[in-house]
Amino acid sequence: MAAVGVVGAGYVGLTTAACLAGLGHDVVCAEVDESKVECLSRGEVSLGEPGLAPLVREGLAAGRLHFTTDVSAVNGREFVFTCVPTPTGPDGTADLGAVEAMLDAITPAPDTVLVVKSTVPVGTCARIERAAGVAVVSNPEFLREGHAVHDFAHPGRVVLGGSPGAVERVAALYGELDAPVVRTDHASAELGKYASNAFLALKLSYVNLLARLCERTGADIGAVTRTMGLDERIGPHFLRPGPGWGGSCLPKDTRALECFAAAAGVDLAVLRAAIDANDRQHDHVVARIRDAAGGCLDGVRIGLFGLTFKAGTHDLRDSPALAVAARLAAAGAVLTGYDPGVGEGDPVGPVHPVDDPVLAAKGARVLVVLTEWPEFARLDWSQLAAVADGEVVVDTRDVLDPEVVRGSGLRCVRLGRPA
Repeated sequence: MAAVGVVGAGYVGLTTAACLAGLGHDVVCAEVDESKVECLSRGEVSLGEPGLAPLVREGLAAGRLHFTTDVSAVNGREFVFTCVPTPTGPDGTADLGAVEAMLDAITPAPDTVLVVKSTVPVGTCARIERAAGVAVVSNPEFLREGHAVHDFAHPGRVVLGGSPGAVERVAALYGELDAPVVRTDHASAELGKYASNAFLALKLSYVNLLARLCERTGADIGAVTRTMGLDERIGPHFLRPGPGWGGSCLPKDTRALECFAAAAGVDLAVLRAAIDANDRQHDHVVARIRDAAGGCLDGVRIGLFGLTFKAGTHDLRDSPALAVAARLAAAGAVLTGYDPGVGEGDPVGPVHPVDDPVLAAKGARVLVVLTEWPEFARLDWSQLAAVADGEVVVDTRDVLDPEVVRGSGLRCVRLGRPA
């Protein structure tokens, strides 16, 4: 059993702390938000991550998991995990303010290993190691929101960058997890994280552009992506069109990588094109909704189904659904939205959130699916059609059965599909 400190109790930090405690380690998790610490200390978890709340309560009951607002409580621990945010700065680069503040607040013991899970630019871990005088290991996270506990226990890979001795010590923390372990240097581990997220963004933007081409030519994006996905060099994942990519990672990491590469003298033009294509995708979806509304959005009521950036989460950060909503509102549309992960009183910009899909559909000229919640396919679309003013559903996530929608009396418009 190792003595572990974790700084930050967000998606990554709380999952890391709870899962390490579940592996038998003694974990102290420091978080500056006092109300969050009070709730977590009572076993109350606000994040909608399956399996996380029971794991937190189990760690508390066993005495292996502790929460505090005192960051210095991690001093003297064998391992200290950095799980603080690195948001996009004004110039597009990663803002390391929270990382720097954490380093200023702690005094690690000489044999402590600082484990950097925060996504940081290449060179950051080497710089921290020189300044702190202790071993630093880059251990980027690859946790999907809504699957974080599962991904920690069943990782696709564990990446560890640093000196061989420190890397082996961190590898031992994970015990017998059945996953490939990439042992490498700081820079390669840091860049590997950015490269992975950027490649997903490239893939998604490419598929969205292909979907537009299908709409112009009469091809079916489903058949096109199936053809692509059966090639083992490409694979079937991340080949579904949508309203754009978003969330807490892809937008900030693609911008940060583009800025870092430019500073290093490398023009990642293909990545910049993917970012631009993603911005245009929001406009393309709005254009499809405008067409479905009859050519004008001013004063038109639109019912939105899905506001979070992906299904299975409460997270609204950089949600493509909200990017589309903002453009609809700017064009004069009146927006009502329903999302299983959003409460009726939650602030969601120009959208009036409701807790019943019927209320979202009531009086709407166009219904729009913007997040891939599977429960949307199980809604009573005949009931929704009865209260809507229009006859069109724009399904940007391809989650609905077109035959069911047509059977309800509505017309289903899908991205990349024949009309």
